[in-house]
Amino acid sequence: MPAHVLIAEDEPNIVESLSFILSREGCEVTAVFDGRAVIDKIGTMRPDLVILDVMLPKMNGFEVLKWIKSNPDLKGVPVMILTAKGQDKDRKTAEELGADAFVTKPFSNREVVERVMTLASA
Repeated sequence: MPAHVLIAEDEPNIVESLSFILSREGCEVTAVFDGRAVIDKIGTMRPDLVILDVMLPKMNGFEVLKWIKSNPDLKGVPVMILTAKGQDKDRKTAEELGADAFVTKPFSNREVVERVMTLASA
């Protein structure tokens, strides 16, 4: 059964790139473009993994991550932070909030695919 990945990213070219590389690996991909939409979608679709940008409109990625990890029904869903904000404090914040992986942009396609496959099958 293919992994179902929810991508939360507001840059269409990055969504297109991630969707392409993950679909090629057999993943089913759903994309949303703001933090509020993640919360609206995640309860109904139950993804195997969430790829979450930090800089999102309506609700930032850290707020979404905190919400997911504090929800008893969702806290087991792996979350990979994908961000241009690669500073140590952002990485530390992501870890403290329960992120399962942290990848900085620009990212390597191979690294993203490997992380997704590892996390989605965990």
